[in-house]
Amino acid sequence: MYRSSIFELSPKASQIRASLVEFMKDRIYPAEKIWREQHLSGPSPWIVPPIVEELKTEARRRGLWNLFLPDVSGLSQLEYASLAEIMGRSPVLAPQATNCSAPDTGNMEVLHMYGSRGQKEQWLEPLLDGKIRSAFCMTEPDVASSDATNISCSMVLRNGMYEINGKKWWSSGAGDPNCKLAIVMGKTGSDDAPKYGRHSMILVPMDAPGVKKIRPLEVFGYNDAPHGHFEVHFENVRVPASNMILGEGRGFEIAQGRLGPGRIHHCMRLIGMAERALEMTCERAIDRVAFGKPLAMQGTVQAEIAESRIQIDQARLLTLKAAHLIDQYGTKEARREIAMIKIVAPLMAQTVIDRAIQVHGGQGVCQDTLLPALFAHARTLRIADGPDAVHLASVAKMELKKYVPSRL
Repeated sequence: MYRSSIFELSPKASQIRASLVEFMKDRIYPAEKIWREQHLSGPSPWIVPPIVEELKTEARRRGLWNLFLPDVSGLSQLEYASLAEIMGRSPVLAPQATNCSAPDTGNMEVLHMYGSRGQKEQWLEPLLDGKIRSAFCMTEPDVASSDATNISCSMVLRNGMYEINGKKWWSSGAGDPNCKLAIVMGKTGSDDAPKYGRHSMILVPMDAPGVKKIRPLEVFGYNDAPHGHFEVHFENVRVPASNMILGEGRGFEIAQGRLGPGRIHHCMRLIGMAERALEMTCERAIDRVAFGKPLAMQGTVQAEIAESRIQIDQARLLTLKAAHLIDQYGTKEARREIAMIKIVAPLMAQTVIDRAIQVHGGQGVCQDTLLPALFAHARTLRIADGPDAVHLASVAKMELKKYVPSRL
């Protein structure tokens, strides 16, 4: 967990952190088994288990609500980062219980920073209150969405209404029965417009005619119900022009504002997952005996435990540095570090969790532990929000500009 003396927390943040640690111990960890039992025994996997609402009520009572949004919580990005790590130790329950789940957090940040007064009243307020949930629809199945300028979903303004046509997939959150809103990125400008001025973001109610949830997508066999990652088609969907966020051609501007803090959250949650996996590794290594001695006495296991500790701490320090830079200088000035953590943290978590799986043997790949689900999540985040190769290229270009600025 977070023990750094380099990045000190304020008294307020320290108090919230202590309360969150207690909440995790008292309510979240015990609720993991209950959530699973309710999920498996319910009439449909796409129904939110009742324990979630109980946890949300308790989190609000303890003041652990909407901690991700600085203007609401009073916390800096650096201070929230330490809390996101703790929540990452139980990634299904803790973020949702505290109303700090993706993609809702990113969508709420977009509405808070760029939404009109009417958009905030209609959508931001119920999201902040936890009454509804949301989806983010950007990636498309028919183009290489790692280059987001390829996005082809069309948004055409006719008689005061935008008509939307296109296919999206990996629309996280679309499976939740409380998902009432999607933020959709699409193309509004012609090919003659500036490359990063052709796309826009618009608010689409999930019950609008023409919005069709085609299928839930599985990650290594996990459908992540009831949250889900859906393929969603928009067929002649019509929404008022007032649903456009910030204005036509501002999609990439909004995306950059959304993704900076969001990547801090993702990476710190990954660090929390890795910490829990390392704890499980150590406990298993101490308890399990093979070839006449505990696994913890085997040199190869010791080396992997040491490597995991080193890599977790390295990733944490780099992520906290990125959060600190956002607080001090803004997202634009922290873009190199944001790209770096998006490379480092998912790969680190994947590696640490894989080591934990290996130490657990057969138990590590079955439903008896949370390790397989953690591994699937970490591996996916090496693609989501931009694949490793894209971020590596960005970091390289920023580094090379120091030497050949005229060519890059």
